[in-house]
Amino acid sequence: MSDYYEVLGVPRDADTEAIKKAYRKQALKYHPDQNQGSKEAEARFKEISEAYEVLKDPEKRNRYDRFGEAGVKSGAGGGGFHGFDLHDAIEIFMRDFGGAGGAAGFEEVFGRRSRGGGRRGRGQAQKGESIRVRLPITLEEVASGTRKTLEVALLDPCYRCEGSGGKGGAKPSPCSTCQGTGEERVAQRSVFGQFVSVTVCRSCGGEGQVIQDPCTACRGEGRVRERRNLEVEVPAGVTSENFLTLRGQGNVGPRGGPRGDVLVLLQVQDDPRFQRDGADLLYELPVTFSQAALGDEVEVPTVREPVRVKIPSGTQSGQVLRLKGLGLPELNGRGSGDQLVRVRVWVPNRLTRAQEELLQKLREVEDGAPTRIEREEGKRGFWSKVKEAFTSG
Repeated sequence: MSDYYEVLGVPRDADTEAIKKAYRKQALKYHPDQNQGSKEAEARFKEISEAYEVLKDPEKRNRYDRFGEAGVKSGAGGGGFHGFDLHDAIEIFMRDFGGAGGAAGFEEVFGRRSRGGGRRGRGQAQKGESIRVRLPITLEEVASGTRKTLEVALLDPCYRCEGSGGKGGAKPSPCSTCQGTGEERVAQRSVFGQFVSVTVCRSCGGEGQVIQDPCTACRGEGRVRERRNLEVEVPAGVTSENFLTLRGQGNVGPRGGPRGDVLVLLQVQDDPRFQRDGADLLYELPVTFSQAALGDEVEVPTVREPVRVKIPSGTQSGQVLRLKGLGLPELNGRGSGDQLVRVRVWVPNRLTRAQEELLQKLREVEDGAPTRIEREEGKRGFWSKVKEAFTSG
């Protein structure tokens, strides 16, 4: 039996904000979509999500502190979990952390679900399942934002019974086994007295209603699969860690239940020209020796359009030039990153006779190379400078 505090790595007196922060860190690490379907990561993701769902709620946390896991699961204290699966874990993550990064106008990314989550109570229509689709986008689309059309296969109301599940549109009738409650109560006696356990009705599956004469088209489900086009607005500045939630556009629930959601998993495709670090981009610019020594003005690509960049005379190989504001926009709309241009002096593999003669003359008059290269910033290497450039104002 796991200790929820140990699962999240927080002390027992941790406040809600610390619990939320610890969960988010681990959830991003173990999310199934970031771990190529690893069963170990999936199990860990479910474990930390269950721990978070208990400890963030003051009432559940109090019961857990008093009675342990038994205090928050069915049969002890009431109101606890009745099973916890991957779908629950994904829903919790979407609900509380879809807007990671504070994306204004992000259509409530990982939008909040209604109270009660995906589980229905007695007499409530079952909500349709949420579906997940992957949407590849280019770096140019990240820079400007884009509108995409997705073709998805969804469960829609049955055309023949109009979603009722009954032949000819007949409505379901109350279940005779549970009298419409959706639950069965079984009393058991022991030396400690009588215990009553509550289980899902075996006849109606907890719905409280049954179809006497099922529709032949949907076999009583009240829904059939159809292909539909959905429009998706992708804001500028997104990353592959972001999700978009299309609320109420997923599968319709059985026999007239409300629709679930469509969770759009964004996949930003690599651009061979750039390396990305958040909103900043790094571009490698090859130049000749004469361009580096004498200076020049060259064209450099950006995610929007090419720009002219001045190379100062005496530029050293590995030197980084900063193009302010020419990176990617911030997801929160508060400006843009920079494009860093790393200059690399290119040495030809073969020389023409004329080039060789000129270089021989240069060798006769040029100063010798220093025995060691002293950088103005000290002895730090290129990647240290790039890291500093990324983090500097």
